[in-house]
Amino acid sequence: MVKRIAIFGSTGSIGRQTLEVIAAHPDKFTAEILTAYTNEKLLIEQALAFNPSVVVIADEKKYKTVKDALSDTMIKVFAGESALCEVALMDCYDLMLAAIVGYAGFKPTLNAIDTGKAVALANKETLVVAGDIVMQRAYEKRVPVIPVDSEHSAIFQCLVGEGRNKIEKIILTASGGPFLGKKPNFLVNVKRDHALQHPNWNMGAKITIDSATLMNKGLEVIEAHWLFGASAAQIEVVVHPQSIVHSLVEYADGSVLAQLGNPDMRTALAHALAWPDRVESGVAPLDLLAIGQLNFEAPDRQTFRCLDLAYQALAAGGTAPTTLNAANEVAVAAFLEGTLPFLAIAELIEATLDFLPATPAGDLEALVYADLTARREAQRIMQRSFC
Repeated sequence: MVKRIAIFGSTGSIGRQTLEVIAAHPDKFTAEILTAYTNEKLLIEQALAFNPSVVVIADEKKYKTVKDALSDTMIKVFAGESALCEVALMDCYDLMLAAIVGYAGFKPTLNAIDTGKAVALANKETLVVAGDIVMQRAYEKRVPVIPVDSEHSAIFQCLVGEGRNKIEKIILTASGGPFLGKKPNFLVNVKRDHALQHPNWNMGAKITIDSATLMNKGLEVIEAHWLFGASAAQIEVVVHPQSIVHSLVEYADGSVLAQLGNPDMRTALAHALAWPDRVESGVAPLDLLAIGQLNFEAPDRQTFRCLDLAYQALAAGGTAPTTLNAANEVAVAAFLEGTLPFLAIAELIEATLDFLPATPAGDLEALVYADLTARREAQRIMQRSFC
């Protein structure tokens, strides 16, 4: 059977690579929904190439451009952020590839789960913001949540066949980003273009900056907690500059299982789209002799403080991870705009967490309010103390 895929965030790095996998397997996958925020030109190109049932452009000002360009097709065109949530409720797809970056991807993903759709999750912020609610809904609806992050995909694969065997430890690997080994006296002068030069992975701007600060790994710690039921004490982060070992799982007998592969997101994407089967991803086989050696080291937590801030938010629970994520999104956006220094990213997140102590997050409304409040306070603190 052909699996119908809805790509939420089709013009981003993950979305584009997902379409490469789909194009390589027309007998197995079709792209039925494509969505973009502002890149109407690429969305139009993708729509004409893949002929989906539906496209959404979140920027309403660009609706007419997309509509006119697709007027000779049968493709339905919608616009606005609310349309993302509404289209997620449609019945024209089997699996959502959740690749919208940041908090914006949370509500469409939850809608997909509520309608019983499988989710291939590339948006880690969904679980950071509302992991308890999302995973409970998935359990109630009997919906698989298949991780797409290379680290969580690796863990997911290392669990196959283990049944009820208890996880002793999850080891998340981190590349270290573009500033591995650098100290504050270097980082104080870092600018946008330098921070976006990731040594191993081809990712969007926001995720690349998160990798540079190690916040990406902190968010992955929280995501791993919800995906695999591991406590913070069971989740360890190690720096692995080659990005060949994507993550590891330790069991009670001392066995440590690892998933290895070249640093290419198409491996994890092909796994998620075809699961429980495997299909060719287009990624070259791993050549261990060419690699020669694999290195591991402890992260520099004093310089890259975002990792510990994520652990602290996870320990605090309640609304703290939501506040962490919101403050980080505000900080990263400001850095990319050139209005916030690189080292101030962690300072702003910490100040926001200190100003907004964790409160219980019993329902969706509480989390939405916490997100809005954290963004407002992060902006206020930034204007007062960092700009």
